[in-house]
Amino acid sequence: MRDGVTNRGGVAGESGGGAPAVKTPVKTFQAYLPPAHRTYSCIHCRAHLASHDELISKSFQGSRGRAYLFNSVVNVGCGMAEERVLLTGLHAVADIYCECCKTMLGWKYEHAFESSQKYKEGKFIIELAHMVKENGWD
Repeated sequence: MRDGVTNRGGVAGESGGGAPAVKTPVKTFQAYLPPAHRTYSCIHCRAHLASHDELISKSFQGSRGRAYLFNSVVNVGCGMAEERVLLTGLHAVADIYCECCKTMLGWKYEHAFESSQKYKEGKFIIELAHMVKENGWD
């Protein structure tokens, strides 16, 4: 357990008897990636976001600097899609956020209007400013 966060259901600080303990809400993640795999986690709450195996490209630009393109992610919520003109043209994108701490992470490509950009559809951009590498990065 770290700072009142456990990997199990329940409440941090519960005691088995005696004086009542201060009850701290527990953050439980919706999905955990295998511990033997290199993972990217939310820098704010450490919820798993993506496996290194799902990384497509490190050559993307987010609104706050460098960003990575992933095939799939976990523990991420998605907002409503809207059309935006990005560096590579017009796309329909939806903002994505960490399901655990609600931090905006990047966006999901819902639709690409140019044929050369169709490979991005259904993929996710997460900005480096919101990720940390965990598990086996040597």
